[in-house]
This record gives sequence, C-alpha cells and structure tokens, in this order.
Amino acid sequence: MRGYAAQRLAVGAVQLVLLAVLVFLLTSLLPGDAADVRNNEDATPEQVAALREQLQLDRPALERFTDWAQGVLTGDLGTSLVSGGPVLDVLTESARITLVLAAVTFAVVVPLAVLLGIVSGLREGGRLDRVVTSVTLALNAVPDFVLALLLVAGLSLRLGLLPATWVGVGAADLIVEPALLVLPVTVVAARLICLLSRQVRAGMVTVLEADYVIQARRLGVPRRTLLLRHVLPNAAVPGIQELARVGDNLVGGVLIVEAVFAIPGVATALVGAVEARDVPTVQGLALVVAVAALLFSLAADLVCHRLVPRTEVLR
Repeated sequence: MRGYAAQRLAVGAVQLVLLAVLVFLLTSLLPGDAADVRNNEDATPEQVAALREQLQLDRPALERFTDWAQGVLTGDLGTSLVSGGPVLDVLTESARITLVLAAVTFAVVVPLAVLLGIVSGLREGGRLDRVVTSVTLALNAVPDFVLALLLVAGLSLRLGLLPATWVGVGAADLIVEPALLVLPVTVVAARLICLLSRQVRAGMVTVLEADYVIQARRLGVPRRTLLLRHVLPNAAVPGIQELARVGDNLVGGVLIVEAVFAIPGVATALVGAVEARDVPTVQGLALVVAVAALLFSLAADLVCHRLVPRTEVLR
C-alpha cells in the first residue's frame, strides 16, 4: 500500500509541475499584462513602463517563473499584482464558499448515488431499474449550465421558490439563508449522481452474477451476510474508481455554477485575475484547484486498492 501511494504521489507531483509550467505559458500568451490593464487609455508609454518595472514584469519570464516556483515550495503562492497582498489571502477569502459548496454537494452525491446504484443492481431489468437508468441517462446528457438556466427559469423566476443568484451574498449569509445552496448543489450533483450510480449498478450486476456468489446462495448463505460481506465490497470497486472522475467533475462543476449563479468563490476570483492579467493569482488558484483534484483522485485510488489489492488502478 505504501509503495502504491508513493508511486501515485510521484505521478501527481509530475503532473503538478507540468500544470504549473502550462498555466504560466498560457497566461504569458495573453495580450497585454497587468501594467497595461491597470493604466488608463491616457497613460503615456513612460508611465506604463514605470508601472511594469514596479511590478517586476520587465524581468525575464524564466526568472519570474523560477522565483514563483521556489516560493511555492515554501508555501508562498506569490503576491497579487492587483491588491499587492499575498495570493494566499485571495485564495482564503474565495475558497470558503467554494469548499462549502463542494462539501455539501459531495455529501449529497455519495449516499444518493450508492443507494440508487445498489437498488437498481438488485432489481436489474425491473421497473425501478428502468426508471433510474432513463432518468440518469437523460440528466447526464444535459450540460450543467443548461440545467442551471432551466432551474433558475422554473424554480426562481417563474415560481419564486429559490434564490436565483448570489449577488451581494457572502459566506456568512449561508447560515441565515441556506436555500442559496439548493440550486447550485442540485446542478452539480445531478451529473455526478448519474456517473456514480451507473458504476455502482454495473458493479452490483457483475458481482451478483459471479460464480462465488451463485455458489454461496446454493450453500444457503444468508442474503444479508452475502450482500454485506461479499457482494458490496467487490461491487463498490467500480464506484470508488469512478469517485476519481467524480472529484474532477465536482471541481469543474462547482466552478461552472459559481459563474452561472454569481457565487463569489474561486471561479470568480480566477476570472477576475485573468481579466486583470494577475499572473501570480492565476497560477496560485489554478495550482490549488489541481492539487484538490489530484488528492481526491489519489484518495479514491487508495481506497479501491485497499478493498481489492489485486486491482490495478490505471490512470
């Protein structure tokens, strides 16, 4: 287990290095820089050049990237070119709502998806199985932003049941008005439940048809014991493997709904940093998002490897 975890961590470290280089290169290709954005149209070339020198943007790109990378190794994500404060402060302020949204979504997705997958697998071909399969396939075909717009139009604008936007809302307001989470969580959870429940169902169907399960039934092993001790641990493997993809989709889905519902989270901060050409902030936020996705994937792989050690999880 330790060797496998070390191997996955090594692969993740290489991926993070490549991602950091890619983000820096892409942000460098953006037209203009922070000095151009912060100066108005009446600014003279001398003023722009002076601000560029003040922000140290006149230094070679490789030198700026090396300094940033060295800071990351010590926990310093750099200094924002807009606020002048640490990027870590921008991350801390924006990540609170994103973490709440992601945590609530995950808490909703896992039990519902596992329950639907188990029930459908136990009743393969039945009415409930057909209904669950049809609904999950239909929801999986709808893009997140389309589902968000449909829910806003129906439940918020037409019926007035739920808030349509987070404009003027902060993290503290969630305690007073938790209904703000309903639509964003529903949008993100819909696709994730579809993905995870289908894998759990497939695992249940495969294991229930396995020879050792059929033999155990012939020997009179109680159904409850058979399901809990033999079927579910092995049937859970495809679902746990799918959790790695769920983690990626969870991060991406949260960022999408933040843009749709004007949620002041990481996505909003990232878009603002790109518009301001605030390269250190873009790099820091992108790196943290990537680390979160990789850790989620690693945790899913380790749990899967623990349940079925012979299973090789390929990435």
